[in-house]
Amino acid sequence: MSTPPKIRYISECFIKPQYALEESKRPFYLSPWDLTMLSVHYIQKGLLYNKPLSADAQEDFIKSLLDKLKQSLSVVLVHFYPLSGRLVTQINENPPSSLVFVDCSNSPGAKFIYAALDMTISDILSPIDVPSIVQSFFDHDRAVNHDGHTRPLLTVQVTELKDGIFIGCSMNHSIVDGTSYWHFFNAWSEIFQAQGNNVSLTRPPIHKRWFPDGGPILNLPFKHQDEFISRFEAPKLRERMFHFSSESIAKLKAKANAESNTNKISSFQSLSALVWRCITRARHLPHDQITHCRLAINNRARMEPHLSNDYFGNSISAGAAATTAGELLEHNHGWAAWKLHELVANHTDKVVRGWLDNWLKSPFVYQLDRLFDRYSVMMGSSPRFNKYGNEFGLGKAVALRSGYANKFDGKVSSYPGKEGGSIDLEMCLPPDSMSALESDEEFMDAVSLSHQLH
Repeated sequence: MSTPPKIRYISECFIKPQYALEESKRPFYLSPWDLTMLSVHYIQKGLLYNKPLSADAQEDFIKSLLDKLKQSLSVVLVHFYPLSGRLVTQINENPPSSLVFVDCSNSPGAKFIYAALDMTISDILSPIDVPSIVQSFFDHDRAVNHDGHTRPLLTVQVTELKDGIFIGCSMNHSIVDGTSYWHFFNAWSEIFQAQGNNVSLTRPPIHKRWFPDGGPILNLPFKHQDEFISRFEAPKLRERMFHFSSESIAKLKAKANAESNTNKISSFQSLSALVWRCITRARHLPHDQITHCRLAINNRARMEPHLSNDYFGNSISAGAAATTAGELLEHNHGWAAWKLHELVANHTDKVVRGWLDNWLKSPFVYQLDRLFDRYSVMMGSSPRFNKYGNEFGLGKAVALRSGYANKFDGKVSSYPGKEGGSIDLEMCLPPDSMSALESDEEFMDAVSLSHQLH
C-alpha cells in the first residue's frame, strides 16, 4: 500500500490589525467562563470549498486568494482585536494567585499558514470515517488554551487540495465560545466580500466583559500553571459524519412529542435523545450504570437582563440530564427527549448565577479527562450557527470539518446541513461502539443516505 500524501507547509506569517483601536491598548481581562477553559483545547473548525475550474489557468489564483484573505483578516482583527494578542499571567505571592489576561498590543498578531496536500475533495469526503489527515488542516494540534501565552490566540490555515481549498481556524477557547467563533468567521467573510470598501460590520462584537457584580479582576488561587493545567490524549476513536434530513428530524420531533403527550420538545432535543439512547445501547453498558447527556447551552439569552448575542467571549454551560442505562433504554424516545427538554427549560438566570457564585467561592479550571466519561454523551457546537454563509470568493462551502481538539468517547458536534433544516452530526466513538451504532436499526433508520456529502 502506498504511503498517504503528507501535508506540505509552504509559508507562514503573522497578521496584525490594520490599525489599533484605543481600547485595544488596555489589558483585556477574562471572565469566570473564560478562565474555566484554560486547560481545554482550542476550537478548530473549518470549511472546504471547491477550487474554481479556471484556477489552473490562473497562475496567480492562489496568490490572489491568499492576499485577499490576509488583507481582510487584518481589517476584521481591528474589530476582534483580542484575537491578535497573547495571554499574560501576573503571579502574586501573598496570597498565592494568578491573574490571567490578554495583552492585545505586545504581540506579533494572528498567524496565517499556507499549506498544500496532493489529495482531492473526494479523498476527504468519500471515506465512511473522517480521514485523520484532516487534523493537519489546523494549527495548535493538542495545544491547550493556556499555551496562548506563547502561541497565537488565532491561526488561520489555508490548505490547497488538488481541486479544493480548506480554510481552517484554530481559536483560543478562553477567548471565544462557539457563538463568538462563528461571529468572527461571519464578520471576516463579510469584510472579504466587501473587498476593501469601507465596511461597517452588520454585527460589531461587544468586548465589554460580563462579570458578576461588575468586578473585572479575577485571580485564580494558584501560583503555578501545573496546579490547573493538564494534557489530555484521546483514546483511539473513529470519527464519522451522519446526515439527518429535515424530514427525518421532523419525524423524530413528532414522535418524541406524541410519546410525551406534549408539543414542547424541540427538533434538537429529539435528535439528541435519539443519539443518547442509541450510543448507550451500542456501548452495552450495565443496567445500573449512570449515563449523562450533556448539552452545551448558550447562557446569553437566559441571563436577566439578556447578554447580547454579539457578546464576544465565553457564555456557555454544559447542562446534564442523568439516568441509568437500563432506565434510558426501557423507556421510549419521548421520555429521554422530555428529560432534555426539562434540562433546557430549567436553565434559567438563577441557575447561571448560582454556578457563577459557586465558582467565585471556589474557582476551578475544567480538565478534559475529568469533565467527560465514557458512559455519557456530549452534544457540542450548534446547527443554529451560520456556517455555510461564509464565502471567500469560492462559492458556498461543500463541507465542514474539525480538528483533533476536544474530542473524546461520546463527543458529538452538531452542524447545520447544507440544505435548509437538515443537520450533520460529527460523532466520535471507539471502533467497537461505532460498529454497534452502525448496525443499530433505530439510529440508521433516522440517518439520511446523503451522508456522503459532495
